[in-house]
Amino acid sequence: MKSPEVEERQKMTEIKQNEVTKYIVISSDIVLPADAAMKIYESEYPVTVKETCFGLIVTGPEKDVLAVVEKIRQLDKNHIFIKDRGFPAGDERRCRATRGGGPRPGFHFLREEVGMLPAIGAALDELDAKEPVNEKHGEKRRLKVSDLEKIIEAELSR
Repeated sequence: MKSPEVEERQKMTEIKQNEVTKYIVISSDIVLPADAAMKIYESEYPVTVKETCFGLIVTGPEKDVLAVVEKIRQLDKNHIFIKDRGFPAGDERRCRATRGGGPRPGFHFLREEVGMLPAIGAALDELDAKEPVNEKHGEKRRLKVSDLEKIIEAELSR
């Protein structure tokens, strides 16, 4: 016979096995984390939302989290990014409150990733704005210095 504590722990584990957690990282000029959080609250999906400095953490049943994430991503598809998270918000294994403060494991890496997102979003915007290019791959040849200078000038003048 199992103790009530063991049974309760098993019940919690069973419930959590069907849940997923995703980061919604927002690098948008038109959507704020608070706007995205309000959209989720309005959607009435049974998910838990935590607002962070870079966006949101969403935890809940996989089907619901995926639906919510896709809805939010459509607000600004080239500037809202989704990333899996292994632990729900507030999980004691990652929570700073139970670890004595300081940055949580993985924070510095996430901060570096977030720093790259404006450039990635701009590239996606540029890609959406242009027609697909069919490039011909000719034979390799050396690039003339004058051609390289023109390329550099064009890039610097953007």
